[in-house]
Amino acid sequence: MSALSRRKFLLSSGAAAMAALSGPAGAAMGPADKFDLVIKGGDVIDPSQSLRGRRDIGIRWGVVEAVEPEIPAERALRSIDANGRLVTPGLIDLHSHVYPYGSAIGIPPDELVQFQGTTTVVSAGDAGVNNLAALRRFITAQSRARIYAFVHIANNGLSAFPVAELYNIDNAQVDACAMALAENPDFLLGVKVRMSENVIFKHGLEPLKRGIKACELCGWPARMMVHIGGVETGELMSQILDLLRPGDILTHAYSGAPNMGGAFTNIVQDGKLLPAALAAKQRGVLFDVGHGGGSFDFTVAEVAIPGGCGPDTISSDIHVFSGNSPGMPFLPNVMGKFIAMGFSLEQVVSMATSAPAKIINRAPKIGTLQVGAPADVAIMDLVEGPVSFVDTRGNKRDGKLQLKPVQTVINGVPFGRPYQSPFSVR
Repeated sequence: MSALSRRKFLLSSGAAAMAALSGPAGAAMGPADKFDLVIKGGDVIDPSQSLRGRRDIGIRWGVVEAVEPEIPAERALRSIDANGRLVTPGLIDLHSHVYPYGSAIGIPPDELVQFQGTTTVVSAGDAGVNNLAALRRFITAQSRARIYAFVHIANNGLSAFPVAELYNIDNAQVDACAMALAENPDFLLGVKVRMSENVIFKHGLEPLKRGIKACELCGWPARMMVHIGGVETGELMSQILDLLRPGDILTHAYSGAPNMGGAFTNIVQDGKLLPAALAAKQRGVLFDVGHGGGSFDFTVAEVAIPGGCGPDTISSDIHVFSGNSPGMPFLPNVMGKFIAMGFSLEQVVSMATSAPAKIINRAPKIGTLQVGAPADVAIMDLVEGPVSFVDTRGNKRDGKLQLKPVQTVINGVPFGRPYQSPFSVR
């Protein structure tokens, strides 16, 4: 083959490949074309569009192609009957631990999908600089659920007790963390630091200051995610709040966990909301639930929320230990607790879909059922009847609604078997 004909061949084949890749995504759907999947008859709640009502969702080539009152059955290659069920965008869990084998507490993200309805999860500091590449290659790249992450300020990531990752402050290396952020802006959201006394020992504000410095050095607007609960002193808790910048995330915001001496040093102290907490909220610090196995207290939330510090996002802090705790912090169950506290169904869905999507700068691509968005869908039963919810301190509150996952669709493909039966996918 001559050099000229080789060039023509490469140019023509390259153009054909580009057309094959880009053509279908922009092609209009003709009247005879069929949807790959139609989710029929569900009660759709999509806060990103202020949408609530019975709709059929037509999916083609992995994206939402239509949201209509009725899509004829003959136009579906496959269908899911969601009649009488709640249909929402795939849930986004802003605080989870999904680094099995790389940290002491991680769960494989795809194992959570059927129990949580989560199509996107955020690894909350499981990996530090030293093991971040393995998280990307061996977990993120091989999971159907979308994964983003906060990198831990400690190079070794989230470590098991009895010796936590920041007992030795030398593990917190600013330049290395900033470099990891600079090299992974498509995957990382910012820096995680755990500020509990049993994690940072006597290092005070230094771990947080180093995390903020790494965010400022990386070259893009990285956020801090700051874990609280059992902070060494009440004064230190106020100082932590004062350092947080607009857009930073306070996770475990309603923790009631005591410090190592048994003192309660969180955002509510002696039954009163800290002024520093309200000031942080007012300047744009984001409050995340991060329920977990020890980090959500009804009595703290019931003071903080009416005091002006309501949640921006609802997250699970699900991991191998918290998933087996009495509080059952699977994301839909945590959402149910906030319904019991007086939030509307639309509000809790928003705090687990469109709100976290904006925080991780992926709106309107995820956390929505808008036409053209990836077809990530959660189908749940909204179960009416008496239910008792338990927090991580043993407090109980009664409710009347529960959310129970039934089926999750990721990129237009139903995930595994339906969690509950009877259910039909034909």
